[in-house]
Amino acid sequence: MRCLALNASFEPLTMVPLRRALRLVIDGKAEIVEADGLDLVRSARLALPKPVIIRLVKFIHVPRRFRRQVTNTFLFARDGYRCQYCHRSQAELKSRECLTRDHLVPISRGGGNEWTNVVTACSACNTRKGNHLPHEIGMFPLHQPHEPHFVHLSWAVRRLTPIQAKYIRLFYGEEALRALSSSALTIRSDARPSQPSIAQG
Repeated sequence: MRCLALNASFEPLTMVPLRRALRLVIDGKAEIVEADGLDLVRSARLALPKPVIIRLVKFIHVPRRFRRQVTNTFLFARDGYRCQYCHRSQAELKSRECLTRDHLVPISRGGGNEWTNVVTACSACNTRKGNHLPHEIGMFPLHQPHEPHFVHLSWAVRRLTPIQAKYIRLFYGEEALRALSSSALTIRSDARPSQPSIAQG
């Protein structure tokens, strides 16, 4: 079970393991906002409600550059865990194939790791494209790469309980929640990436 951690401003930050959430509460760094019914987590000296939502006591500033960082986890989520060239999903790849990052303009030819220059590609298509530009080899991505909205970027890779979804809706609105629900259907059928935990301290 994972717990939704909110910033002091009630902005949803990330999902944390239950043990980490309890430690934050015990250390006075967070408070329980919503608990899982009447369930209690007991230790030798304490009995606490099982948290579903916690809120940090002190506000954590998350620099924009970290929010917008291109990682394979977020890249694959943006592209629906599907190769942008052959259109196969991760579940359809052969045993020796995997999803990779491809640069439309290769790094050796001046391209960079910007959202608008990277797409998800299976290892076979990535090898075939090699050091070419799309028009040189006739390989064009299914969707034009773009920088996703932070909400979609950071939450499309997570599974939310109804109570947790309520806080996403409250902070970002119904439209963002619908977009996340749509993304989750694709992700759950193809893969489930590992989830980052909240920063220590």
